[in-house]
Amino acid sequence: MSEDRIYVEGGSDALATRCREGFRKLLEKAGFTGRIPRIVACGGRDEAYDDFENALASGKYAHLALIVDSEDPVQDIEKTWEHLKARDGWERPPGADDAQVFLMTTCMETWIVADRDSLGSITKTACKSLPCRPQTSWSNATDTMCRID
Repeated sequence: MSEDRIYVEGGSDALATRCREGFRKLLEKAGFTGRIPRIVACGGRDEAYDDFENALASGKYAHLALIVDSEDPVQDIEKTWEHLKARDGWERPPGADDAQVFLMTTCMETWIVADRDSLGSITKTACKSLPCRPQTSWSNATDTMCRID
C-alpha cells in the first residue's frame, strides 16, 4: 500500500490546482504536519464518488477519504453513507465506512443565508453590502437567501 488520498468534490479542470492548494492549507492550519495525504480534486460530486470507489477497490492505498457537499441537512452525522444513499442513491462501496466520508456544510450558499453580523464575525469582513432579507427560519432558507445583484 502506498500514499494516503483524499478525494474532494470541486476543482474542475481549470481550478484543480487551486482546490488542492486550498485543502492542503486547510489541513496544515488544522495542525496536520509532515506527510499530508494527497488531495485529489475530482470536479463534480459524482466524479468524486467514482474516483473514491475505484481507489478503494484497487487496494493500493493505506487510507482513503471522500469530501463532498452534504447538499441537504444530515439527519445523523455518524451515518454519512445513509445520507449519501438517500440523497444521491450512492451505495457504500465494499470496505468503506462512515469515518471515511466528510460532508461539507449544506451547500456553499449557506454562507450567505446567515445574518450579516454573524457572517461578518466569521469572515472578519464587512457584510453590509449584502442586500439580505431577514431570516425567518432555517426551514425556509431559500426564502431568506441574499441576492448579490
